[in-house]
Amino acid sequence: MSETVETLTPNTSRMDHLPSYIDSSSIENSKGRSDVWGHFTKQNPYSEKKAKCNYCGDLIKYLAGTSGMRNHLTRCKENPNKEAFKRQRLLSSTTEVSVSPSPTISKFDQNASRMKLVKMFVKSELPFRFVENEDFRDFVWSLQPRFEVLSRTTLRREMWELYEEEKAKLKMFLSKQCERVCLTTDTWTSIQNLNYMSLTAHFIDNDWKLQKKILNFSQTTGHSGELIAKHVEACLNNWELKRVLSITVDNATANDVGVQYLKRRMLSWNCLVLRGEYVHMRCCAHILSLIVKEGLKEIKDSISKIRSAVKYVKSSPARFARFKACVEQEGISYKGIVCLDVEARWNSTYLMLEASLKYKDAFVLLDMQDKKFSVEMAKSNGGVPLEEDWEYARSILPFLKMFYDSTLRISGSSYVTSHMYMKEVFGIGKRIQQYSESSDLSIKLMAMRMKGKYEKYWGNPNGINILLLIAVVLDPRSKLDFVNYFIDYLFESSMANELKSKLLSSLKTLYEQYQGIEEGSQSSQQESHLDDDDDDDPHGMSFYLRATGRRFDYISELDKYLREDPEPYMKSVELDILHWWKVNSTRFPILANMAREVLAIPISTVASECAFSTGGRVVSPYRSCLTPKIVEVLVCTQDWLKGTPFSILFDEDPKELDKFEQEITSQDEVGPSSAAINLDD
Repeated sequence: MSETVETLTPNTSRMDHLPSYIDSSSIENSKGRSDVWGHFTKQNPYSEKKAKCNYCGDLIKYLAGTSGMRNHLTRCKENPNKEAFKRQRLLSSTTEVSVSPSPTISKFDQNASRMKLVKMFVKSELPFRFVENEDFRDFVWSLQPRFEVLSRTTLRREMWELYEEEKAKLKMFLSKQCERVCLTTDTWTSIQNLNYMSLTAHFIDNDWKLQKKILNFSQTTGHSGELIAKHVEACLNNWELKRVLSITVDNATANDVGVQYLKRRMLSWNCLVLRGEYVHMRCCAHILSLIVKEGLKEIKDSISKIRSAVKYVKSSPARFARFKACVEQEGISYKGIVCLDVEARWNSTYLMLEASLKYKDAFVLLDMQDKKFSVEMAKSNGGVPLEEDWEYARSILPFLKMFYDSTLRISGSSYVTSHMYMKEVFGIGKRIQQYSESSDLSIKLMAMRMKGKYEKYWGNPNGINILLLIAVVLDPRSKLDFVNYFIDYLFESSMANELKSKLLSSLKTLYEQYQGIEEGSQSSQQESHLDDDDDDDPHGMSFYLRATGRRFDYISELDKYLREDPEPYMKSVELDILHWWKVNSTRFPILANMAREVLAIPISTVASECAFSTGGRVVSPYRSCLTPKIVEVLVCTQDWLKGTPFSILFDEDPKELDKFEQEITSQDEVGPSSAAINLDD
């Protein structure tokens, strides 16, 4: 529904703009006579100044004029032309604003408003058909009658134009704000049963702010490593990005093939550091998940029983009510909600066990009072949880919490994580070593299982990515001594010495690469100048050094940085590592340039998973007819406009959901009115 409305001039009569379906023949046109009298009848005695509505019969006073009568016409339920009067009134107020000399009123700009509308549809993930909704058009008309609302076809075309415009801006930004980019990529299958590949670039801009931009969200025809690699290569060529520091992927075998293909191509571009040996980054969160799942196999029967118990009480309102009664009888003060986990996500298993242990006594009492509970549990997983099952869960909970907290720390994509990777590896290795010597047999067996998986990925010095160790060295609180200490702690002597030597050699080589020296060092070049003729030594410095036997010892930025004391470590205060390097970039310009790129390395594929969350909402069951190119336009443009994927703002935190449910529960106990107020929020 689209209507064209003319703007009234100050001298135009409202009568000329009444809709055709309003009978104006009954309206008196005498000077000063309001048009509303055509819809009211004066009542005797005239001294009371009351008029009767011709539609509903209500009596309206007109002591101060006819504004009250006009307002009544806009809300009179019996008035068949109520909406027309609403619009007439709005048109009149718009006319008054348009002739106002006030300098604070901004001029209406059709193109600017159209662009705002397009951006709103992209950011809010609204369906295209919504732009043709009559209620939406009425709402827009009430705000600005002169705005011409787009059709869905025009909206789609302008979204495409916005995508191209934002892409050009981002390409210019990348060319000026970064040297090398770090990439994350993954694949996803949509509800359309189509495969999509996401490619995200991570870098630190000139103002030392970590940036994350989706470059590509395109359809692929398969999941093979070489096919994905060729898509990545085509995307990099399209963006004119040839300088890549790292590629972070999960541990699928196909990714090993794909990264090797990309490595060969990038070596031909002459853009990789350290000969491309460490371009392949494995997702740390994925490795942690594999380690924990391996350990949980030791007590899978106990976890399965507890999971079935939770599933039972959550399966119907009646069962949950009986469980809640048991909680009250046991006097359990914990207000959290028992949550059912997703077996494929071990962190949700941790949250399920944590909450269930709080309600252990309630589960025991439910077994005594509810006969169906024990019968159904016997059918599903061999019976109700026994005391030993609860004790197993309780004993491993602190161990699982360590992995849970670690996963939360390393899974961020909006802050630097590369310097945390090996710290988490060192910390987890230390705890696994301690737990493997535990007197508790269940803990010991679980730790031994985890140790085997841990050593598969992090127990071999040749399998450790040296760039991640260098990232720890570039943390001013850690530096080289911290890394060497934990290498000695976790590895045998020969392996530790090999890894430390490899780290130091790679660190110096990387520094020289950023310094721009192909062969030799600056110190050797400085010494060679001492042997030049005296003509190049007008002040006799070379003669003095040779005569006294002194050496001109040049100290590189790297040596100076490593010799300085580390920044103090404060557990309660987190150091802003990017700010530290920004402040000290004048003292260490070469190292700062190196840190700016190494610290941008993402250690998980969370960024890609966030993109898939956005894609899952864009390609919903109600929008499954969208073409792959339109999907890419919507996902990428949204990311570029918002700066972060929309899903990050709406990811459901189980703890937040528990808190919300507690508030609703407590409000239900107080009364329905307070709960209704909170739900409206």
